[in-house]
Amino acid sequence: MPEKPEVLTVVRSLQSHIIGKVITDCKVYWNNIIAEPNAFEFQNQIKNEKIQSITTRGKWIVIMLTTKALLIHLRMEGKFFFRDIGQPRSKHEHVVFTLDDNQEFRFHDVRKFGKMHLIDKENLYSVLPLSQLGYEYDDLNLTKEYLYHKLHKRNIPIKTALLDQTIIAGIGNIYDDEILYLSHIHPQRKSYDITENECDFIIRNTKIVMEKAISLGGTTIKTFTSSEGVHGLFQNELTIHGKKGELCPNCDQEIQKIVVGGRGTYFCPNCQK
Repeated sequence: MPEKPEVLTVVRSLQSHIIGKVITDCKVYWNNIIAEPNAFEFQNQIKNEKIQSITTRGKWIVIMLTTKALLIHLRMEGKFFFRDIGQPRSKHEHVVFTLDDNQEFRFHDVRKFGKMHLIDKENLYSVLPLSQLGYEYDDLNLTKEYLYHKLHKRNIPIKTALLDQTIIAGIGNIYDDEILYLSHIHPQRKSYDITENECDFIIRNTKIVMEKAISLGGTTIKTFTSSEGVHGLFQNELTIHGKKGELCPNCDQEIQKIVVGGRGTYFCPNCQK
């Protein structure tokens, strides 16, 4: 599933293509992708809306329109393609936006897990899904005191806690492993056992990992690409994730893989005791 760096890469690849364009028509071919309103209302309400800007919040793409905000979550394999009007639609292109430059902006999702919300702009950050999100990795309010407060009463593994989008928005499984490795924290440590100083390490290393991944366009893993074949390069920089059986670059211990909270998790048994 794409995480914050991959979502930012998608947004950057779309900016020059869609900002300033007007959505003249919309067709939904898989209703379950539309979370709100219903698919019929979604198609009608988005017509004639002008695309003013595009940004992110956590793992959500946020497209600001004239009166509405379009939120898109890519989930496992969502991506976008631009096609000429009338070009045959593939069976995996489930939402098609017609733009005023005779192009179609198509949402392609093999797994059909993607989600879209169309919300009044003035309510964007006060209602779900964005209202429940925690701070971004680079928010000045993301302090060791804040993180300690969020963790110290939680009886769950720290690996699972860092995946909780209500604590820090945008971290997923890949970067979670990298952050905990750099912080020398075992992924199964209970959240309540994490000290305030360790919270500081987690925040510092979150910034290091995320900023490097963003600079490299995110991570291309398995079937995920951003749009029109744009690939990230951070997979070449991964230290621990996906490295089962390889030697830890810090101590030469063999990297192990376990399952924590249903997620494949990589760690060094020596560096992360």
